[in-house]
Amino acid sequence: MYNLLVGYTGGEAGADRMLEHTSNEIRQYIAPSLDGSNTRGPIRAERLLNLPALVMPETGADVPQIARVGRISDIVPNGRNYRYTFTPNSAIDPIPTARIEAAYDALDIVLWEFQRTHWAVKDVDLYRVLDEHVTMARPRPKVLKFPTEQLVDPGLVAVMMPFGPGFEPVYDAIKEGVEAAGMRCLRADDIWERDHIMDDVLSLIWRARVVVSDLSGKNPNVFYETGIAHTLGRDVILVTQALADVPFDLRPIRTLQYLNNGEGRQALANGVTKRLQTLTGEPAY
Repeated sequence: MYNLLVGYTGGEAGADRMLEHTSNEIRQYIAPSLDGSNTRGPIRAERLLNLPALVMPETGADVPQIARVGRISDIVPNGRNYRYTFTPNSAIDPIPTARIEAAYDALDIVLWEFQRTHWAVKDVDLYRVLDEHVTMARPRPKVLKFPTEQLVDPGLVAVMMPFGPGFEPVYDAIKEGVEAAGMRCLRADDIWERDHIMDDVLSLIWRARVVVSDLSGKNPNVFYETGIAHTLGRDVILVTQALADVPFDLRPIRTLQYLNNGEGRQALANGVTKRLQTLTGEPAY
């Protein structure tokens, strides 16, 4: 299922137009009747949260004709309306509404819905349709399999670094810096969701808001994963124990250098915290 918001691009939607153009089955799931009839009951707002969401203006309106994809992360009643928070998926560029219109049938949208301000819920895999009908002109990776159905987690930091006992204190320092910024971090060895470790690495990079890459020792796996993160448009924080380990192509990018001792790792933690606060817009205390 996915949320379709047409015309509601400003964070508030009219209660009288909620669940228009929505099947009875979904309507009864989102707003179950109190008397067992097919009438709409009170909206269970929590059932709208975190569903994929497609937010766009009415077509033909004198506004930028751009659709965004993401999720509804918060929704609360506000008089006769509902106030909501839309969190865009940073991995998906804004989409011209003409391309959404062209895929109306696959998205289960009636054409004239595009000219009617309303909030519908459709029983469609939004990300599959976008991949097959809307963004299909883009070359698809032949080797890497990205979990495109997953959303970017705004609080997740992925750490790409060499494995080994000497790097465990470094990871602890990075983790300290990440948590001080109000976020959390994971390495690929922190998770075991798939049979192939590279699938877990790709999933982690895909879901992460920020990637920290430790280039120390010129580890080829870290270089490869850093390139993937850059290609996906993730913010990447480069760190290293020696600037000589930074490849020529990456040297124009600022890199946080640290010493692998107690004082140096604390400076690394502080530097990671400061950079994350800059990237996320959170104040530094």
